[in-house]
Amino acid sequence: MKMEKWDLIIIGAGAAGLTAGIYGARSGLRTLIVEKQLPGGATVESPWIENYPGFPSVNGQELIDKFVAHATKFGVQINQLEPVTALDLKEQNRIVKTSKAIHEAPAVIITTGCHHKELGVPGEKEYSGKGVSYCALCDGAFFKGKTVAVIGGGNNAATSAQILAHLASNVKLIHRRERLRAEEIIMEDLRNKNVELLCCTEVKEIKGESVVKSIVTFDNKTGETKEIQVSGVFVQVGEVPNSEIAKDVGIQVNDEGYIIADSQQRTNIPGLYAAGDVTVNPVKQIGTAVGEAIVAVVDAFGYIRRPYYYKG
Repeated sequence: MKMEKWDLIIIGAGAAGLTAGIYGARSGLRTLIVEKQLPGGATVESPWIENYPGFPSVNGQELIDKFVAHATKFGVQINQLEPVTALDLKEQNRIVKTSKAIHEAPAVIITTGCHHKELGVPGEKEYSGKGVSYCALCDGAFFKGKTVAVIGGGNNAATSAQILAHLASNVKLIHRRERLRAEEIIMEDLRNKNVELLCCTEVKEIKGESVVKSIVTFDNKTGETKEIQVSGVFVQVGEVPNSEIAKDVGIQVNDEGYIIADSQQRTNIPGLYAAGDVTVNPVKQIGTAVGEAIVAVVDAFGYIRRPYYYKG
């Protein structure tokens, strides 16, 4: 395989990765982004985004297309469909091995994001973006005055129900166990809102026509099966960070696998940074991903160009 040398390598081409590319290139760094799929990450899963400053309403793919155009305008090279197979930290420069090449740079920013856990029931994939969502904050406004279901039992599910209670006419919070794992202060707030709690209940199927129309539930106490009319299904059964490549080289992660980064987005290994949904920051939004990426590049520039005064 050929060896290619860069000033900065970014792993992942979602909102964080593309932002890091823009700031890296504008700083005069020869910048590469490698992405195992097509650019976009979780952003392209949103049919409409209405909370990103400057864009009152924008399709997720359209927003990412603008990010890509902005990055390439400044000379960022984006290698899509090129998964990273290994990181090698033995040399002074960092070696990023992919399926197509070997890349070398003094600094690497990991922006690999995370992927949502799916229910794995019939209809979930078919109606994704057509009533099935994984982000109440992103998509809740599309269900004003409608009946929706939130599936999950942790803080994310309960918080999603809180958000949707201000928008939907009725929110059904569905959990397969007897009690939710959410914090009591959140649960107390839900009791004062239009949220119906359905415990010991599992969703077995999501049904619809062109969009979601209903869910089929199973009561695991009584054995009763029901079909409930809903317009939206918000799946909140957890997320999994794409941090395997980081863990393999000793980058510290928390118990859930999210990369631990400090206020400069530095990891525990000098020259390696992380930004976006793969980090421990609990707020998983485009805006926070963009902000973290900017901070990471500003610090990485000092690490790359001014090592004589850089303080690790």
